[in-house]
Amino acid sequence: MRVAIVGTSGAVGQEFLRVLAERNFPLDDLVLFGSSRSAGSVYEFKGKKYTVKELKHNDDFKDIDIAFTSAGASISKEFAADITKYGAVMIDNSSAFRMDPEVPLVVPECNAADALNRPKGIIANPNCTTIMMVVVLQPLEKLSHIKRIHVASYQAASGAGAAAMAELEQQYREVLDNKPVTVNKFAYQLAYNVIPQIDVFTDNGYTKEEMKMFNETKKIMHSDVNCSAMCVRVPSLRSHSEALWIETEKPISIEEARQAIETGEGLQLLDDPANKKYPMPLFLAGKDDVYVGRIRKDLSCENGLTLWLVGDQIKKGAALNAVQIAEYLIKVGNVK
Repeated sequence: MRVAIVGTSGAVGQEFLRVLAERNFPLDDLVLFGSSRSAGSVYEFKGKKYTVKELKHNDDFKDIDIAFTSAGASISKEFAADITKYGAVMIDNSSAFRMDPEVPLVVPECNAADALNRPKGIIANPNCTTIMMVVVLQPLEKLSHIKRIHVASYQAASGAGAAAMAELEQQYREVLDNKPVTVNKFAYQLAYNVIPQIDVFTDNGYTKEEMKMFNETKKIMHSDVNCSAMCVRVPSLRSHSEALWIETEKPISIEEARQAIETGEGLQLLDDPANKKYPMPLFLAGKDDVYVGRIRKDLSCENGLTLWLVGDQIKKGAALNAVQIAEYLIKVGNVK
């Protein structure tokens, strides 16, 4: 099993290395790729050092079985043919192919089998906020069909990459030292602020991030559900949070919802408000699962529930989800 990582130097690329090691992923060889700027960098994986190769249009992927790509949509589009030419499975973390009808969009807890039908040799990793949300929705959907979703996301700096995380830390220091605040990765200063915009606005007034949640949820869950999202950047460093309201066809009791979450795949119930126990990003960075709390009836909707969820956006929202897809393919014998 030969595995490649494209975009090794980025936050998600680095998380791929950690997740593959943590899970003892069954690989025999690892090949790292990056830009001309990253080429020559050396990273350690399970006690062995690997040098990053420059990504080029050539036959470097001829003997690769699985390629995890996280170098941005433009790079994924440009190099997809090179990566898949000889049968490698490309598991892509960008937005490039998510809504392509010939590319499965997969969250293993929800629709793992979709990964088996990939005409282009590509499997798309969904948007981080969508991944976390559908992992929570899946066990509730089994109780009663979800008709409508409203969600507000509170997204950490990590969603904009490693440089954005560093900039947030720098901004806090600059504010406290009464220095001019550096603003490069965000539209405004994020320290001591929240920004109600993630990605660019579309013609309907929603951002691309919000429209990803609308479109991707339908595709992953094979559902007619409509999702109205408000995505907000907040000054936490890592792990995204979401406030979620759902309307189901039949009423779901609090007890049923709690049981479904507690036994759901990839989920942890943390819901004891009397003792101030609920998910918070400060404590959940590096965790595999999505944590759920504040489960209660929606007072404005007869068949409504509302809850709070937190998950590590770089881990389950990106690298871990992709690795879980690869693990599923290996388990069912669906790799070249």
